[in-house]
Amino acid sequence: QVQLVESGGGLVQAGGSLRLSCAASGSTFSSYAMGWFRQAPGKEREFVAHINSRGSTTYYARSVNGRFTMSRDNAKSTVYLRMNSLNPEDTAVYYCAASADTTTVPRGRPDEYDYWGQGTQVTVSS
Repeated sequence: QVQLVESGGGLVQAGGSLRLSCAASGSTFSSYAMGWFRQAPGKEREFVAHINSRGSTTYYARSVNGRFTMSRDNAKSTVYLRMNSLNPEDTAVYYCAASADTTTVPRGRPDEYDYWGQGTQVTVSS
């Protein structure tokens, strides 16, 4: 079992930056690959980024590639999402998720992840 708690969301102007954090507890954090997803009102949950268990490999959605950076600190059991050049289309609730599958290349589907946080709201004003 892994418990995940996101933080760092808020209101930011277009062009601004935010850093989200996701703190894990309850199990060996370094045994899990991690992902970030987001969900805007009326839309399906959307893949944002993924990082492998060691932090050596990352994957990004096309919509955020080059603007967002995912990282992790296994000593702190925390994963981060640095978001730059934010635009109103990035407005959503952002969720972190943990996957016990550390070998399969992710396809960006929510069902690939086993545990989820409660989400943190990010609002980008124009």
